[in-house]
Amino acid sequence: MLTVFTETFVKFFFVLTPFFVVSMFLALTVDMPKDKQRKTALRTTFAVIVASFTLFFFGNTLFAIFGITLDAFRIGAGALLFLSAVHLIQGTKTPIKNPDDIEDGDISVVPLAIPVVIGPATIGTLLIMGAQITDTTTRIVSSFGLLAAILTVGCLLLMAPHIQRLIGTIGLSILSKISGLILSALSAQIVFTGIKNFLF
Repeated sequence: MLTVFTETFVKFFFVLTPFFVVSMFLALTVDMPKDKQRKTALRTTFAVIVASFTLFFFGNTLFAIFGITLDAFRIGAGALLFLSAVHLIQGTKTPIKNPDDIEDGDISVVPLAIPVVIGPATIGTLLIMGAQITDTTTRIVSSFGLLAAILTVGCLLLMAPHIQRLIGTIGLSILSKISGLILSALSAQIVFTGIKNFLF
């Protein structure tokens, strides 16, 4: 069970693209007072938890409603995840064109939680990983792994100003590109699994 927890934690940690998220969080909250910035980080983390667990637990139901097979969704979601990885590596993943375009208000749910943290590729990955788990014990352990990954990203958001001072913008960019490389391998595995199961 420790292996399941660790694997789930690592996969979701990188799927959530934490270092890109930190960069976007800093860009969108640059003019906020420190207390409001912390509150925004906490609200974003809570919103991500709610959205992630909804997708994680109700994947099978959605597949049944729309008549989509798990393997077909694996191929589609894996392709999206690969595109997300390419954008991270190239430094072109920009769901928000200009932070100044966002009206003054609560940005914790939109755009921070969705689509910055939980974009199309992340949604697909959550649905797949949740749908392919049938054992109750494994599902519970995986849920804790997912929660730990989200809380870790939340902690990074809380420490975002300190992280920026420590490693700088260039450091965040390098870590984002490394995350992209790991995501590309994960996406390839998801696609290959889907193709293999679909054909055989």
